[in-house]
Amino acid sequence: METVILPVEAEAFVQSLETFSLKEVGSARWFRQHECIEKLNMQAILNASAMHDEFVKELLVSYGKIPVLVHELILIEVWKQKLFPILCQLQDFNPNNTFQLYMVIHHEATIINLLETIMFHKDSCDAADDSVLDLVDYCHRKLTLLASKATHSQDNLTGKSAVSSIEELQIQSAVLEFEISLKAVSVLRYITDHTDSISVINRILCTHNLPCVLVQLIHCCPWSRCREGDVEKYINSKWQKIPVEDHLKMTKLDGQVWISLYNLLLKEDCQRKYDFNSFNKNQLLKLRGFLTEVLIDQLPNLVELQRFLAHLAVTDPAPPKKELILEQIPEMWNHIMSENSGKWKAIAKYQVKETFNPSEKDLRLQAQRLAQTYNLDVMESLLPEKPKCGSCGKEATKRCSRCQGEWYCRRECQVKHWPKHKKVCQLMSEATEKIQRDLNINS
Repeated sequence: METVILPVEAEAFVQSLETFSLKEVGSARWFRQHECIEKLNMQAILNASAMHDEFVKELLVSYGKIPVLVHELILIEVWKQKLFPILCQLQDFNPNNTFQLYMVIHHEATIINLLETIMFHKDSCDAADDSVLDLVDYCHRKLTLLASKATHSQDNLTGKSAVSSIEELQIQSAVLEFEISLKAVSVLRYITDHTDSISVINRILCTHNLPCVLVQLIHCCPWSRCREGDVEKYINSKWQKIPVEDHLKMTKLDGQVWISLYNLLLKEDCQRKYDFNSFNKNQLLKLRGFLTEVLIDQLPNLVELQRFLAHLAVTDPAPPKKELILEQIPEMWNHIMSENSGKWKAIAKYQVKETFNPSEKDLRLQAQRLAQTYNLDVMESLLPEKPKCGSCGKEATKRCSRCQGEWYCRRECQVKHWPKHKKVCQLMSEATEKIQRDLNINS
């Protein structure tokens, strides 16, 4: 099995994890932590997929660092919502290279990916402690966007043939938002699997009414669509054409939503807390039309949900008892928002001047560090399928001979993509050459 980091390196990385302020996002110190989290994420995926010792998860649990990950996740969410739009509108901000900005945007995807991998385990959910409440709120925001189809996949985004670097970055951000929201579906499912906290259950059922949000997701199914008579489903980070015989086959995302509903509606603690009023009841009964024999054959536990809904249809459950509960409330989002309220434009201007205006030397150093972080052999082992052409998106077999970092299906695509790829190619290849020289000198 390929290795990104050894357990002793992972331990040092985990111990060093810390929370940042909004102003520090994108700084050199922040980027060093981003690299650590990126490596931890890749190693966690490798361990989980190979069913090896999940030492990254164990370390995050034992050092109590999962709340730090949740904080940093929400910090970037706020940055994208409040600062990124201001940066895009500043007239004097037109960077030659948007690489740093993209890495900040991508950071949220890295963390939610890591959380998706580790939250599968109950001890991770327990170790998240009070930050689970913040994570529930985060998942609710993402699922609500998903259910309203406010996020987009790449194929849904159409634009001008020529776009500025900032416009291209905005498109990339929207693409990532769709991916991130899908990851949030899985994270919520794992929380419903493991939590027995009254505060968390109350937050899910009473504050956010997530069962009704999940019903809407089942109904609109944003990871499935029809294109020119063909059914396509979003699997392994891309839209795939589904053969006729597999149209009714459940995807992983379908399964995550159904299991979440099963947990929230059939667990005794949840049933006692949830208000089955006429609105909620009518929404839940919509599920009966989706619970076909074909679906239940694929997830047999759903027969219990089917029975529950049949019973619900002919009864009017009593409203939940009014109980005096000392309820914990999430703090991270509110703290970040209140701490920076009224300062958004000032922080954006500071970051334009101090953070997102790197010199050529700084860019080369960052490219060098990234070349070490993204080990190509390891990256290939993480891919669920063959690489895609950097120009047209088709399956690719040819790699850029200079930087080895971009793929193409044919020569014409490589030539067409070269004006965009040229700068990155130069930085990455020079960084790789420098690393090789340093290794030769040291050996």
